[in-house]
Amino acid sequence: MFEGLDAIFLARLQFAFTVSFHFIFPSFSIGLASFLAVLEGLWLWTGRQVYLDLFKYWLKIFALAFGMGVVSGIVMSYQFGTNWSVFSDKAGPVIGPLMAYEVLTAFFLEAGFLGVMLFGMNRVGKGLHFAATLAVAVGTFFSAFWILSANSWMQTPAGYAINAGGQFVPADWWAIIFNPSFPYRLVHTVFGAYLTTALVVGAVGAWHLLRTRSSEGGANEGARVMFSMAMGMITVVAPLQILAGDQHGLNTLEHQPVKVMAMEGHFKSYPDGAPLVLFGWPDEATGKNLFAVEIPKASSLILKHSWDAPLKGLDTVDRKDWPPVPVVFWAFRIMVGMGMLMLLLAAFSLLARVRRRLYDWPLLHRFALVMGPAGFVAVIAGWVTTEVGRQPYTVYGLLRTVDSASALDAPAVGASLLAFVVVYFFAFGAGTYYILKLMSHPPHRGEEGPRRDQPVRAAGITPAPAVAESLATGKEA
Repeated sequence: MFEGLDAIFLARLQFAFTVSFHFIFPSFSIGLASFLAVLEGLWLWTGRQVYLDLFKYWLKIFALAFGMGVVSGIVMSYQFGTNWSVFSDKAGPVIGPLMAYEVLTAFFLEAGFLGVMLFGMNRVGKGLHFAATLAVAVGTFFSAFWILSANSWMQTPAGYAINAGGQFVPADWWAIIFNPSFPYRLVHTVFGAYLTTALVVGAVGAWHLLRTRSSEGGANEGARVMFSMAMGMITVVAPLQILAGDQHGLNTLEHQPVKVMAMEGHFKSYPDGAPLVLFGWPDEATGKNLFAVEIPKASSLILKHSWDAPLKGLDTVDRKDWPPVPVVFWAFRIMVGMGMLMLLLAAFSLLARVRRRLYDWPLLHRFALVMGPAGFVAVIAGWVTTEVGRQPYTVYGLLRTVDSASALDAPAVGASLLAFVVVYFFAFGAGTYYILKLMSHPPHRGEEGPRRDQPVRAAGITPAPAVAESLATGKEA
């Protein structure tokens, strides 16, 4: 079935599939953990029941998303040994400790306090439970910190030496961790996670506001509060994300100019100002953008802050060092397009808030509902831009992808890829369906938090009364 296909291409496709699937859940849970900490803090500060109800409502969703994120991430570590053993050998002395720091700090912090956060509301004091929630939120941030540090080092390697065996070995851990692109990538990714969560929360709030318009009684208070908080977060973070993205782009231009050439679709150099290609089809064979729609000199203005600033193109780079230009070109535009729509949603929500129509403007609610998945689309498109734009290297400028792979046959890699696709879609499809089912029900007063028997009931199994009481209370049956 896979005869004739390139094993390295299949290995790259497998890693891209698994990491894209995995990235969906952390990009949601990082922001959701902080949202939960804010909700519990507001409940302790104001005493309003609605904050507690929303905390318990979203805590159940967080538990599922966090669990699927952990499970989907386990597979990726095995691929370093099975499909990318040469990369693991050469970059292991640098990447290995960074991944270990993530486990020793972030994952242990999350795992240590997650049980208290999920099931300890009635078993420990309010202050201790809030501390556990904060610990989990901080743990998710630490996780992003270490993983992005490792990824950024692969993009802009620093602080290393190469030993006699050709391995990258640490020479300056400070320079390795805080490599040139890391601060920009960390801010851009964390903002993306917050926007992803806010868009989902806003979409759920909008859904229930739209449903209650046609039903008897007023709008659900929980739906109002979550929608208001989500729109407020988007209004603040969306403009900051655009600014962070601009700074990240300037950093990329400095350290990875070929990636920016592919993002901009600049096949040729422009000595007196480069155009901004809005749309088009990059044709690598001819080195041209077909059907291009351009704004003259706008790219130089964005990247160099001058209309007439010269910009180099891919014609100055050996073709063997080009990334896949169409993929990078279009992934970048999808990400930017989603960002512009987020900014538009922020503007509409601010207008509605000023006009006191935040809860009774159906057009805004429908817009927010449609934008629910936009954060996931944006972060995946951004990841594709970053990772595919780094090609043909795994460690930029130093270790090529073709020299990083294990000596595997295409059928072996293809069979495991096919197995991953089938298992992921069934397992995580069921989990995602259950999350959507939880979101379809509005939060109500006296909302119940997660129960230890929830996975059992979700599977359609009703435990015996004594067992059910044991699962719910923690006492032996």
